[in-house]
Amino acid sequence: MTTPADTAALAAALDAADPLAAHTAAFVRDPSVVSYLDGNSLGRPLTALEQRFARFIGHDWGTRLIRGWDEGWMRRPYDLGDRLGALVGAAAGQAFIGDSTTVLLYKLVRAAVDAQSASGRTEIVIEDDSFPTDRFIVEGVAAERGLEIRWIEVDRAAGATLEQVRAIVGERTALVLLSHVAYRSGHVADVAGITAAARDAGALVLWDLCHSAGVIPTALDASGVDLAVGCTYKYLNGGPGSPAFGYVRRDLQTALAQPIQGWMGAADVFAMAPRYEPAPDLRRFASGTPPVLATVALEAMVELLEQVGVDAVREKSVALTDFAEASLEAHVLPLGARLASPPAGPTRGSHLTVTHPAFREVTERLWARGVIPDFRGPDGIRVGLSPLSTTFAEVETGVAAIGEELRAALA
Repeated sequence: MTTPADTAALAAALDAADPLAAHTAAFVRDPSVVSYLDGNSLGRPLTALEQRFARFIGHDWGTRLIRGWDEGWMRRPYDLGDRLGALVGAAAGQAFIGDSTTVLLYKLVRAAVDAQSASGRTEIVIEDDSFPTDRFIVEGVAAERGLEIRWIEVDRAAGATLEQVRAIVGERTALVLLSHVAYRSGHVADVAGITAAARDAGALVLWDLCHSAGVIPTALDASGVDLAVGCTYKYLNGGPGSPAFGYVRRDLQTALAQPIQGWMGAADVFAMAPRYEPAPDLRRFASGTPPVLATVALEAMVELLEQVGVDAVREKSVALTDFAEASLEAHVLPLGARLASPPAGPTRGSHLTVTHPAFREVTERLWARGVIPDFRGPDGIRVGLSPLSTTFAEVETGVAAIGEELRAALA
């Protein structure tokens, strides 16, 4: 049995040996937050952002004014998209910065099922424990287009498996929408295997990368992925409400018609044409004016990830989750809590979920003392570990506090 003394000593040793330790100083830290365990929901801001925003406001916006659109802002969703795309295994010309996650999911789900309608495909496959946004979008599109939803019933401590996908897809499947990393458990899906199985059945596949982009290597092109959407405010540290990104495989781009036709998606934006004609490339998936200001923080984190490399980030992520499990075993699990995440290994992402009926109350107590995990109903605390901004000592402090507050709640 691992003891609290063991984990405290181990945390110190792991921090001393961490090759990425210096990067934790690149993020804003407030002394009132003694342990931040929610980087999988909202990443910390980089300290460099104050200067970056001042420069953007004072020069890029303040002196260039409307000229900025011709000098780079119009291309920014695609230029930055190429750089972000490279971090998830996409060649240039296939990833773009766009709207919110919800809007991009709607666009690509609608585009995919409409493209499949001529072949009589009327079913959408999705996990029954997908994040609510994904499920709600699918429910809405299915109602709009008269489609049937096929639900994969997943283990809440795991996620959709290749075998489940093979068993459910068929000649009527239009689209499979799954999460690369399950938001609740942290389960890492078999992207390559599931994509191949779905495409063998003639279905398109859309991957939700919200809990993997920036922290787990993702080979979109090599895996044959059709479509993907990811948010940028978790491990990409783009800030609250930062725009999502989309991926559309190159040979699909002209085959899909996205449903929110706006002037930025037109073939000639400034033609002011009487009718909409979509751009002949990735630009057709744009709708309105790009959120240029909202990409300033994202660009800073993309630069850092380019410097460090996602493989190195993943290596520390694995070390952090392995350590967090040991700390939970020492401080929390003996009190009747249960680990509801996959075992250590390639099917575990960068967060762990631990469950107990008292955890809603416990989370409120933790937040009051500056320990910040997040709660996911009905009874789960997620320990989210953002590798570049999180120390092992911070994890130990936070998990020990979970144990203290759970013990107090049970007293």
